[in-house]
Amino acid sequence: MKNSLLGVIDATSYYKSLEDLLLHRSLAALPIGGRYRLIDFVLSNMVNSDIGSVAIFPKFQYRSLMDHLGSGKNWDLNRKRDGLFFFPAPGLDAVDEGVGSFNHFAHHLDYFYRSRQEYALISNCYTVCNINYRPVLERHAAIGCDITEIRHKGKSLEMYLVKTSLLIELIESRKETGYTCMQDVVEDMDSGYKVCGYEHIGFVETVDCIEKYFETSMKLLDVSSWKELFKKETPIYTKVKDEPPARYTSGASVKNSIIANGCYIEGKVRNSTMFRAVKVGKNSIISNSIIMQKSQIGDNCVLENVILDKDVRIEDGVKLIGDPDNPIVIRKGMIQGALMNS
Repeated sequence: MKNSLLGVIDATSYYKSLEDLLLHRSLAALPIGGRYRLIDFVLSNMVNSDIGSVAIFPKFQYRSLMDHLGSGKNWDLNRKRDGLFFFPAPGLDAVDEGVGSFNHFAHHLDYFYRSRQEYALISNCYTVCNINYRPVLERHAAIGCDITEIRHKGKSLEMYLVKTSLLIELIESRKETGYTCMQDVVEDMDSGYKVCGYEHIGFVETVDCIEKYFETSMKLLDVSSWKELFKKETPIYTKVKDEPPARYTSGASVKNSIIANGCYIEGKVRNSTMFRAVKVGKNSIISNSIIMQKSQIGDNCVLENVILDKDVRIEDGVKLIGDPDNPIVIRKGMIQGALMNS
């Protein structure tokens, strides 16, 4: 069944709770785990499952996403045949119709008609997991399902496997049936289609609000969770950047944290994630926080339960204490000074 699956990633989702982190990027491009983006997980799962043709359907602020993915080289998708495709949503497509909008797909029907793959795997872009789709396909074919919905602990992961021909049929008949997306079909008990469930066992987190983003980031600091998600046989790929190793001064102290390449640590870091090229000044204490790429933290600062977006500058002496259930979020490029905080 190799090369019989087509990958379709819906990158149109937007959640108000994540607004502060989505001003300059789509949800699919949200950084997580020190060096990854949310889309890296589902895209890597597809590549590891021998899916060689992947279509991404973005809508909001997708320049950052396209910059991250490029030609798809880091996922071995820069191919002369098949490979990585981008199909942005038309401007009039403003209503959120659920994962895998048939109206969105309808604008790019030619892609589905030209595809050689017999089956299509439709997925959201914000589920953090490591899953092999080949057993899903094998079970789908063996049982004779029309649609297979992948679930975790009984809850839908908004991942659906369907024959490409049936997907085309659903898209073309959407006005007659009233179905707007795959979820509509699955939830209709009178659809006439055989809908099967496939239970995935393993680490799964769905990032659809700021609390879940923070919670998921903290869980990735747990060694057992990390090993369950990042497996040698099915690695999670991301954009490669050539940067020097992290540097630690004699006064630095780091415990239970992810420190990416290019960081310069002079203070104390506890239970936190530092993305590439982050600087932490002398005598500063960072705990339970997420510090994104190239952010600069001055001397004598205290940050706890804080999320700093990219290129944030925290001046000397600033104290920011958030709540685990309501972390403080500083938007991209902002400057936080001691006077502002007083």
